[in-house]
Amino acid sequence: MKLEPRGTEAFLRDPGRARAVLLYGDDVGLIRERGGRLVRAVAGAADDPFRVVELERDGVGGIPSEMTALSLTGGRRVVRVRDVTDAATAPVQAALAGPGEALLVLEAPGLAGKSKLRALIDKLADAFSIGCYPLEGRALEQTIRGVLGSLKVGVDDDALAWLTGQLGADQAVTVSEVEKLALFVGPGGRVDIAAAGECVGDLAGLSLEDALYAATAGEVAAADRALELALAEGAAPVQVARVGLGHVQRLQRARAAMAEGISAAEAARAVRPPLFYRRQTAFTQALNLWSLPALEWAGQRFWEAERACKRTGAPDMTIARNAVAGIAQRAAAARRR
Repeated sequence: MKLEPRGTEAFLRDPGRARAVLLYGDDVGLIRERGGRLVRAVAGAADDPFRVVELERDGVGGIPSEMTALSLTGGRRVVRVRDVTDAATAPVQAALAGPGEALLVLEAPGLAGKSKLRALIDKLADAFSIGCYPLEGRALEQTIRGVLGSLKVGVDDDALAWLTGQLGADQAVTVSEVEKLALFVGPGGRVDIAAAGECVGDLAGLSLEDALYAATAGEVAAADRALELALAEGAAPVQVARVGLGHVQRLQRARAAMAEGISAAEAARAVRPPLFYRRQTAFTQALNLWSLPALEWAGQRFWEAERACKRTGAPDMTIARNAVAGIAQRAAAARRR
């Protein structure tokens, strides 16, 4: 059955006699964090070799046998499966139809909404599905304020607005970055826009955001490198399409403002939440390269990519790469004209 958000925290602390939990959605960090909490709630530790077994995506055939195995030291076991797809449906159904007291934790980033596996879990009384999606809006603001407040650190309104524009795609990363920011200003301190930009803006390596800014600025090679690193660090292909669409929509709003007579640089400075200063050049360059009709095309491309990524068995990595590459190549062609 589908677990409602209001009951999620209590369930993660004590899943009771649940036999299976499916964690799905676009927030890979949140899926991993919740999976770890379930393992610890049942087995006591995530690395207990006698009570915890982890299977990879291609090992789903071993689920039924692992679910019936007994721990040599006693206690309930946990079978944790990473990167689950619909290919696990039959083994999961066989396991849950048979004996065994183990808890099955299924981590499925980017699982399609019409997934057969999700449909199976949702119709069983002793199995639960939990959606794990990026924080946004008020929920993201509350998380940032909450983490800072717990560490006795305040935050200015403009800094909070900027942080909500930079964070949220991955809850684990969000909390880690906000904790780092709190350490930067120190207990009793206050986060202003300068501190936020200096600390959180300096994220290690190239990121998904780097890929999208590079793509719309026509920097094909940089976009490709950044995207590969983002995927390697855990970004889900469907997340690439969804965040890409949000980036294009932001450009559309700024481009519409230019129609009223302001320059690209002025439109970039007026964007809300504010752009980090290191992003302003690429954003301004993109505004000069993309017309509103062209941005409509780019948005449609990302929207279609998101839909395609959610289809069962779809080559989602290739779909995400092709979407970003197509955007980058069109912008590069505009630069050459």
